[in-house]
Amino acid sequence: MASLCRILSTQTSRLGRQLIFQRSCSTVSEPLVLSQQQDGIRTLTLNNPQKRNALSLPMLNCLHDELTACQDSDDLRVVIISASGHVFCSGHDLKELMSVSNEQHVEIFRTCSKVMMMIQDLNVPVIAQVAGLATAAGCQLVASCDLAVASDQAKFAVPGVSIGLFCSTPGVALGRAIPKKIAMDMLFTGNPISASVALKYGLVSKIVSPDILEEETTNLAKRICESSRSVISLGKAAFYQQMQLDRNAAYDYTEKIMVSNLSKEDGQEGICAFLQKRRPQWTHN
Repeated sequence: MASLCRILSTQTSRLGRQLIFQRSCSTVSEPLVLSQQQDGIRTLTLNNPQKRNALSLPMLNCLHDELTACQDSDDLRVVIISASGHVFCSGHDLKELMSVSNEQHVEIFRTCSKVMMMIQDLNVPVIAQVAGLATAAGCQLVASCDLAVASDQAKFAVPGVSIGLFCSTPGVALGRAIPKKIAMDMLFTGNPISASVALKYGLVSKIVSPDILEEETTNLAKRICESSRSVISLGKAAFYQQMQLDRNAAYDYTEKIMVSNLSKEDGQEGICAFLQKRRPQWTHN
């Protein structure tokens, strides 16, 4: 669990009202993000169901700290992001966005963008476990994860346009996860899509009944853990990099990655194990 963060300075005045932001990873009684790890799988649980797990600045700071800790963990293999309660994540805390301070708005969106990019830059796969509604920046969080397993009762939306705040930053992740016209439909109308539609267009990778959601997500994580950490890390980074290139450049880049993969000890071990019909003994180096 991340250590307690410093408390940001705050002030109020008669001329305007400013929200009090705390860079703290806990409420009065419980942490905003729960963290536990077993067998190389770390589960980060958004833990503010009373506020529909909104991505307040304190929640974002806690996620940032947890993901930073993940970067420094040698025995970590997979990260799962889940949530307490019936709502996965309702997006930004709208009360924070009513603040008169432009600097606070900048910090909120900058921190959110950092968290989303950290998820894709992390050297292990990140899986969203979505039991309920994911809206606005919550939908962005799902779209930013490498994989997403959702309950067949889950719904996804980017409804900011209906309250005068177009979901521009969520659109970055959404537009890279699903077809452009589907993303634009969601962004222009704010209408939610069902889990089955989300699966059809690639926002989630699997949908299951609510009673087996945690089990299926864990099984997926365990399957990933059967492979070499170093190979998975190399492959994840290469995938996101080549997606930014045109076709010819992507092939040129990934040819070099394949050669690099073969030079790794685990690259050779995997081939040898396959030819010898035995289980590979990964070094993860």
